[in-house]
Amino acid sequence: MTMQLAAQQTPTPHGLTKSEAVLESRLRKVIDAGPAAIDERLEELDSEWTAGRISKATAGVMVVGGLVLSLTISLWWLVLPIVGGAILLQYLFGRTSLVGELFHAIGFRRGADIEQEKFALRALRGDFTHLPTMQTIEDRDALSRMEGEGGPAIEDAHEKHDADKAVKVLVEVARH
Repeated sequence: MTMQLAAQQTPTPHGLTKSEAVLESRLRKVIDAGPAAIDERLEELDSEWTAGRISKATAGVMVVGGLVLSLTISLWWLVLPIVGGAILLQYLFGRTSLVGELFHAIGFRRGADIEQEKFALRALRGDFTHLPTMQTIEDRDALSRMEGEGGPAIEDAHEKHDADKAVKVLVEVARH
């Protein structure tokens, strides 16, 4: 495990890892900016380059650039395609890319981190409200009839939640 990865997985005083604390901060900013900010942030995330994507692009540029340079300048430039190919092979057979880890250490985020933020933003926007739940319409009707008889009350599905509490729940759900 790299030092950078270990630092990100070390819990903060609040029990969150560093990447979860950053996610929580980003979600708070979006909530404070309003509903339109969710769509804007999702668009930004769609165009954000991940550390893995940059490492693959780097290897590709090394291969193509090295071949062009070796044909036009000197055969010594064939070292670049060899290194680029080695990077791609390491990425293919390893669980992580060493070059990807380097770009992550520089500050680029992993694809999983971006997808986690997208998931949380979509949940905030309400994208998952149409999905089936364990409780069906018939169950709700039965529960509402039971309310008159002293049974459990159904919570209002559209009740407002505290933004801080919502962010903590989203980070917890996105963690799994």
